[in-house]
Amino acid sequence: MTPDRNTLADYLRARRELLQPEEVGLNRDDHRRVRGLRREEVAHLAGISPEYYLRLEQGRDHQPSEQVLEALAGALLLDTAGRTYLFRLARPAPAPDAPPAAPAGRRVSPGVQALLAEWSRLPAYVSDRNHDILAVTGPGALLAPGYLVPGNNLLAAVFDPAVRAHSPDDWQATASSLVASLRFHSDPRDERLHQLVGALSVRHREFRRMWARHEARPQVSGTTLAHIDELGWISFHWQTLEVPGSCGQFVTTFFGAPGSPAAAASAYLAVRSIQNQASVGPDAISIS
Repeated sequence: MTPDRNTLADYLRARRELLQPEEVGLNRDDHRRVRGLRREEVAHLAGISPEYYLRLEQGRDHQPSEQVLEALAGALLLDTAGRTYLFRLARPAPAPDAPPAAPAGRRVSPGVQALLAEWSRLPAYVSDRNHDILAVTGPGALLAPGYLVPGNNLLAAVFDPAVRAHSPDDWQATASSLVASLRFHSDPRDERLHQLVGALSVRHREFRRMWARHEARPQVSGTTLAHIDELGWISFHWQTLEVPGSCGQFVTTFFGAPGSPAAAASAYLAVRSIQNQASVGPDAISIS
């Protein structure tokens, strides 16, 4: 991710406004009118001058030292992911003649394609840093028909009113996690990112609210419910792995312990995928 003084300033401001005085051991006075903490309170907690912190929030100083960043991470109660994101934003700016941001990887490498072939009996898909779906196994396509499709975007699908209305999971938690993952992994210079954020912001007030919180954390693992014809609602575990050297690609697979309903559902989807293979094409479908 390339540093951007406005992005760093926006992040500091957003995290300050979300943090309440009681969370950092300060008393809330009756005359407080600001959202969250005051700038001078953050500066005091970080052990830096209010004037210097003001410059950071105004984007007038975008190369703070490692010691200052550590102090700010502590003052703002950032978790490991938040600290990592803060340090990434504060990297020195590139030279003026530096090349523009590389687009998110769109071509799935032969190695990842081979991995999907090995996982052909499991629901799995490949996505990029913007949550665009690049490839999916046959069982994966059957797990979420019409949504886990190369070319679709996971965030756009989650914010689809029809998906939200029938989501058996905690929709807020799912959507917030995806938005935070988008911010953590995305490159602020990426044209696709701006296109996606702009479109979702226009269409969905809830997305605008979540994006404005500036939460940043990767998606690693969890559980989700999926409805499968003839089987009903099934709880799957999922795991996401980043593909090294891929310009931000990730492999996500769904699974269950041996003998579990999820394992049985995966076997069922694998059989259906084989039966449908002649009409839908190869097990792993990708775009380039």
